[in-house]
Amino acid sequence: MPDLTFVLPHWMYWAGLVVFPLVAMYIVRRQAGDPAGQGVSLPLAYFLLVTGGFVGLHRFYLRSALGFVFIPLFVAILLINVESREARNEVSKWRNETISAEFLIERAQKKLEKGDESAREELDEAQALLDSAHIGTAEAGTAFAALETGVRVIAFVILGLLVLDAFLCPGIYRRCLALESADGTDGVVHAGPVEPDHSRQVAPASVRSRFTDAVDRINEASGNFVAYWSAIAVFVYYYEVLARYVFNSPTNWAHESMFLMFGMQYLLAGGYALRENAHVRVDVIYAYFSTRQKALVDVLTSVFFFIFVVTLLWSGWTFFMDSYSVREVSFTEWGIQYWPVKFAIPLGAALLLLQGLSRLVKDVLVLVNGGVPDGS
Repeated sequence: MPDLTFVLPHWMYWAGLVVFPLVAMYIVRRQAGDPAGQGVSLPLAYFLLVTGGFVGLHRFYLRSALGFVFIPLFVAILLINVESREARNEVSKWRNETISAEFLIERAQKKLEKGDESAREELDEAQALLDSAHIGTAEAGTAFAALETGVRVIAFVILGLLVLDAFLCPGIYRRCLALESADGTDGVVHAGPVEPDHSRQVAPASVRSRFTDAVDRINEASGNFVAYWSAIAVFVYYYEVLARYVFNSPTNWAHESMFLMFGMQYLLAGGYALRENAHVRVDVIYAYFSTRQKALVDVLTSVFFFIFVVTLLWSGWTFFMDSYSVREVSFTEWGIQYWPVKFAIPLGAALLLLQGLSRLVKDVLVLVNGGVPDGS
């Protein structure tokens, strides 16, 4: 198989973190506004053909048993690639043996030029090693070339089947719709009635304000936005697995890009997690308090929260400014910019601080008005 030399450009990484969630949110909202349609989608079938067609995902999606044809072909590529890696290592080993033997020959010849006849035996041994290395290199190279040819043939077979299916997909799609109609289903999983969630109560007007509503909306938007980053990881690691195990071309950017992304996601989702009461806390005694008692405890203990958040905001801003001033990049071969990553520290702290202030306002209003706080 040919090597993949694609390295994700820095601009594409940062643009993807912004554009992908916006597009995903638009698609989700558009689908949510449409009435329930057919269970299978032809565009989705083509999407599966492009991304997972090598294992027949598009066929399985359209209820075609011929998808099983792709699986043994793909498994054969994986098995041959294992042998190919071993053959490549063997070629590398014999090339090293050749270099070593040539060095020994050169050294023995220099000794002979100086009149050291004892080096003649060394020269003969080195020449024998060189001849053996040449034979080994030729045999290993032949075996490696045969494996590479085999995997290319299988790859072209899969590619030909995918091109053929690109033309056949509309007909397979229509047959799938006919099968679902014959089964009496539309392919849509219909959920039962949704029971109301009594574990969370919506705050009445007495414990809400324009400020708290605005903060809640901001953190809801930021939380939903960064949640879609998780879908990016699916595509990136999917590419990494294919590049590593099918094309023998592991990337130097997939892992680094994703752990930096998840670090930023963790920081920017902190305010949303506080809004949803999703942070871990010990409430063995707290759970038995009344609403007003909980609000009082929250107000008294909020001082520790604000000390932590203000410290995080201050130190995070310092880290960001230091990084930005030198245009810091990672020490890896990819060399991604670090200052946007470190900017997530003060930004996440600011969102968390705003949500903490919103919770504090609600708790104070509960103490004053005796209302029920949001999420209590």
